[in-house]
Amino acid sequence: MITLPFSAHDFHLQSLALIAATRTLSSRGWTPATSSNFSARLDAKHAVITVSGRDKGQLTEADFMAVDMRGHAVASEHRPSAETLLHTQLYRHDAGIGCVLHTHSMTQTVASRYFARSGHVELAGYELLKAIDGVTTHDTAIRLPVLSNSQDMEGLAEAVGVHLEQPQMRGYLIEGHGLYAWGRDVGEAMRHLEAMEFMLSAELELRRLGAPP
Repeated sequence: MITLPFSAHDFHLQSLALIAATRTLSSRGWTPATSSNFSARLDAKHAVITVSGRDKGQLTEADFMAVDMRGHAVASEHRPSAETLLHTQLYRHDAGIGCVLHTHSMTQTVASRYFARSGHVELAGYELLKAIDGVTTHDTAIRLPVLSNSQDMEGLAEAVGVHLEQPQMRGYLIEGHGLYAWGRDVGEAMRHLEAMEFMLSAELELRRLGAPP
């Protein structure tokens, strides 16, 4: 019997939780063409993450693998996503982060292009701000960073790192790409992702109606 450096039971449970989340997100059209990647913390040294190139609406436990906190495969011959470093960066930054979800909805992608020049999207006055952990009133604002896309994951992670101490930061956009959102567990990460998606959609609709940027 092979001894794994992480709990096989935790791997199973976290994989099942991610499968349920990814099927929901895929059904909304947020994971086109096998895009997107999803992960959950296993312990202080390991995370479970989707294997690269799989249809996110058809995932089984075999479509997940374990990685260490530097993004290297652990006890697996599968290839992790090139963006694994962006997940493990968050787990290293904050031990309270238990799940990272990355999607490519049309709203997220368009918003990432539209707001790229300003470098952020300000979300203010929305009731759904209270869905974000730590926010208790609509009468506030959070800034969602918009980062330039790059195939240099170490460089992109460095750019993300500049923003990670920002209050109530639970997500960021990559230009022409999509949204990263996270939380203490899969449920909270889903809540943050859905709230940010809704508010980004509202911001784009306001611009379409002629509201000032």
